[in-house]
Amino acid sequence: MYINIMTKELNRLTQRLQFDFSINNRIYNLIAEIDSLNTQFRVSEKLSHQTIKRLTQSVLVTSSWASNRIEGNKLSDQEVEALYKSMNIKKFTTRDEQEVAWYLELLELVFDQYKDMKFNEWLILQIHDMLLKYTEKDQWHKGKYKFSYNTVEARDATGKVVKVIFNPTEPALVPHEMKTLIARLEDELQKKEIHPLLVMANFIFEYLAIHPFQDGNGRTSRIITNLLLLQQWYFFVPFVSHEALIEVKKIDYYIALNKSQQTWKTNHEDMSAWILFFLEIIKQQVSNAISISERDNIEPHLSKLQSEVWNVIVISWEISPKDIQEKTWISMSTIKQVLDKLMDMWKIERLWATRGVRYRLIK
Repeated sequence: MYINIMTKELNRLTQRLQFDFSINNRIYNLIAEIDSLNTQFRVSEKLSHQTIKRLTQSVLVTSSWASNRIEGNKLSDQEVEALYKSMNIKKFTTRDEQEVAWYLELLELVFDQYKDMKFNEWLILQIHDMLLKYTEKDQWHKGKYKFSYNTVEARDATGKVVKVIFNPTEPALVPHEMKTLIARLEDELQKKEIHPLLVMANFIFEYLAIHPFQDGNGRTSRIITNLLLLQQWYFFVPFVSHEALIEVKKIDYYIALNKSQQTWKTNHEDMSAWILFFLEIIKQQVSNAISISERDNIEPHLSKLQSEVWNVIVISWEISPKDIQEKTWISMSTIKQVLDKLMDMWKIERLWATRGVRYRLIK
């Protein structure tokens, strides 16, 4: 019986990956570009151990900040960085601090130990358990599938629900659907008949559609994305924040996800919007990683404050002086001096925009 169910589910996956000619071309062109860039990144990576450590730590902070901001968390970059430096305290006063703390801790674990993490249902439950270990209000349901219905809702500025956007899987069906989804992922990655990026995109889409936990589904999905990418040899992940790229395109993220979810479990499933969004984010991530890895290491020529400004620009790619100040707490006069120096070194360029001046890395 289980084999028959799995065969049916695999056929369903094949069917939902059938697109018209134009969409199909866009998807496979993106995949080809990503894999080519990924190979280029692995071949040309020349960063020093010190630079790798700095970038990874910065991505941990940026990713944790961005992933939780997507869900409405209000901590600033500086507050998250301070939190990261004091993680040994294990006592956090606000819910925002509690939520960011577990994300920081778990993402660091994924970066360090992804090779030893066997992807299965137990691991997903453990990820959820760890993500909520510091949040006092979530102790009753952490590491357990949801007990009651949880709709995806649109709320107004006052927090009032104005529309139910999507109804996920009902609680009683979650264990079965999760087991089937995980088995399908494992089977497809082993068979290698469908490109792993499509298998991953499908998994994250359906995971979010099932919405298996009472809370923390979006955050766990992004931890899982980092883990699966690393396990499939996409080693640029710790160098550029996947979460930060999504946070910048938060509206597009929700539109693509919702558009695909509207046809979920129908006879005409169409997840092309989600797949294209997912692949565009991955392409941008590896492109930025290559630019970082191929750029000369200029840190020995910068002071500590200058390195802080440089690091923010590298992670953000394009940024305004005001945004740099918000992320570093460095005085504006010092920031302007550093920007001038970086321009003299031909590392950044000035852009004039309607809302003020911005600076961008020179490719």
